[in-house]
Amino acid sequence: GETTGVFQLESPGMRRYVKDLRPTSVLDLAAMVALFRPGPMDNIPAYIRRKHGQEPVSYLHPLLEPYLRKTYGIFVYQEDIMSAAMALGGFTGPEADTLGYAIRKKKSSVLRAQKEKFVTQAAERGVAPHTIDAVFKAFEPFERYGFNKAHATCYGLIAYQTAYLKANYTVEYMTSVLTAVRDSSDRVAAAIAECRRLGIEVRPPDVHLSGLHFTVEGEAIRFGLLAVKNVGQGAIESIIECREKDGDFRSLADFCSRVDLRLGNKRVLESLIRVGALGRFGHPAQLLLALDDAMAAGQAQQRDRVSGQVSLFDASDAGAPLERTLPQATEAPSRERLRWEKELLGLYLSDHPLGELATEIGTYVNAYSGDLGEELDQQRIVVGGVVTGVRRVLTKAKATMAVATLEDLQGSLDVVVFPKVFEETGPAWVDDAILLVAGRVDHKGDETVLLADSVWTWEAASQLGPEAFARQVAQGDRGRRVGRGRPAVNGFTNGSGGTAPSRGVPTATVVTAASPSVARAPAPPAAPVNGLQAPRAPVVRTVPRTSPLRGVALEGSLDVMIGGPRPARVAVSAPVAPAAPAASTPDRREPKVGPPAPRSPLEPINTDAGDEPPWPDEVHDRLAAEDAAVTAPLEASVGQQVHVRFARAPQDSLLQALQTLRDVLREHPGDTPVVLHIPAGAEERPMQLRAGVAYDTELLAAVRRRLGGGIAELRLV
Repeated sequence: GETTGVFQLESPGMRRYVKDLRPTSVLDLAAMVALFRPGPMDNIPAYIRRKHGQEPVSYLHPLLEPYLRKTYGIFVYQEDIMSAAMALGGFTGPEADTLGYAIRKKKSSVLRAQKEKFVTQAAERGVAPHTIDAVFKAFEPFERYGFNKAHATCYGLIAYQTAYLKANYTVEYMTSVLTAVRDSSDRVAAAIAECRRLGIEVRPPDVHLSGLHFTVEGEAIRFGLLAVKNVGQGAIESIIECREKDGDFRSLADFCSRVDLRLGNKRVLESLIRVGALGRFGHPAQLLLALDDAMAAGQAQQRDRVSGQVSLFDASDAGAPLERTLPQATEAPSRERLRWEKELLGLYLSDHPLGELATEIGTYVNAYSGDLGEELDQQRIVVGGVVTGVRRVLTKAKATMAVATLEDLQGSLDVVVFPKVFEETGPAWVDDAILLVAGRVDHKGDETVLLADSVWTWEAASQLGPEAFARQVAQGDRGRRVGRGRPAVNGFTNGSGGTAPSRGVPTATVVTAASPSVARAPAPPAAPVNGLQAPRAPVVRTVPRTSPLRGVALEGSLDVMIGGPRPARVAVSAPVAPAAPAASTPDRREPKVGPPAPRSPLEPINTDAGDEPPWPDEVHDRLAAEDAAVTAPLEASVGQQVHVRFARAPQDSLLQALQTLRDVLREHPGDTPVVLHIPAGAEERPMQLRAGVAYDTELLAAVRRRLGGGIAELRLV
């Protein structure tokens, strides 16, 4: 599983799976690359078990064996769908390709026609109805994206080649990896952490030894000068040219006299000094004090050379006039030097603020900032590091929360500390504090944050010891776990393989760091989330992580959250008994239809009203032109209707959510009216769609599958 830096195999999830797979051929790698996609990903464990004989290989129908033998009876590639359609349904090649296209592109009308054709023709060929259904259900995950075999095989071959290079030419390969990811500080930090794990020294920049990019230096890797912030390529090329022409620099004064100071100005030289690139001449504090005089003398000599005036000393080989005694200065403290490295290299190189604790902390955590791939989204983890920045924010509810930066061995991670957690852990969030933080990973595009629920100071955690600490972390994990399972009929993906979401009432936020030295026990699960009383019907309250999702969350009978940016945290409260007896059984009946519950404001991180995007009229115009008719504002309850309310969001996100929602509704025609409520300034603009919808569990599952959660609320009133 040592595939960090290997093409397609470096994510934490892929490293775990490829380690379990123990591949024996390029085809194994190709299959794993294809399986590690949203469509067929659920088949990975079965594929691994079948490869190693831990599970019998079976086929949905004997006619599929010739096509699925190499993949142990599992649908892995897009071509597997085509082969099954031809073998069981008698499709021609072009017809099978049309079916595959309809699945990949989610062409609903085409897919319905192709499904009917497959069912009819397969039945005519003697295939049992339950087998037909099972085969077509095996096709459906590929709606979420899968690879064709040629693509996967090419990727598998490159994965093998890069793994071979890493195994046999480790220093050279890791040098190329560092150069390839040089524009991302976090990826460079992760690659350097891998080098350290492999025993490869990564040496700091040096004006005598470094090139533009990372270079091999014996059994070590030398940092490139272009990685230093504020240092341009022109200045570096001048440095390299001077040392190749006249040899190493003898002193700071010699350096300033030879390098073109029009390219290597004071800011450039200060940056090089601070990262230790001129360390051969003295320590940074001395060099910074001597820099002005050295540059002044160097500029004068360069002007004289340009004008043709050469001094006696310049004409001779004597270098004594260039040698200047450096001033006495106290060496910069270690913390200051590390701060310079972080600022100018984007990472800690010579040491880490965690110092000797870095190895010990590794026995307490289960993840690092560089390991938080998509497969860990919404999973609870524990990370540890030093706080390098804290930004406090006042929410609309006048509660204080924070966004902190936590630095570990692989880079940095933003930690979102919501008001309830911050209220109990505020004193811990100070610069240079070493903390262990438990929380859930939240991905949004290329950004990853940790939503903190528990915090320990290092002193408190180390007094517990790794095993007791792990038990305390587990005790704090009593809220609803968001899993990676397939959607249930109610639309939730809670990791239960399609069963209903957890009915347990979540605990209040658990905080375990009460003081610098004593860890507090987890709070009892008595208070409802965020201090709200548990309502009769399930309620989802969503707290946004960034300003694009603004507006309101609706309380009441909520079926599913749809579209837009992923919410930062979702807490689901269970239905509770309406009457007073404490021991009464929760009411499992459907809630009575009634008017919508009042809205409650969200608590966004960024409460600057100027960031709120104006209502885009073109959204309304586009819907009206396509299939919507504007109505007057509706009463609270008019028969049974599907109401969809949207939070405020950027125009492109809202347009995309509307378009996708419209497509889903069209795929489920029925008689129930649909009313959209879209924010228009401080109000909402209602629009009733011309066509009704069939409101059932299939609709909810489709909405959840296609749109996820975050920007709108769908419910039956």
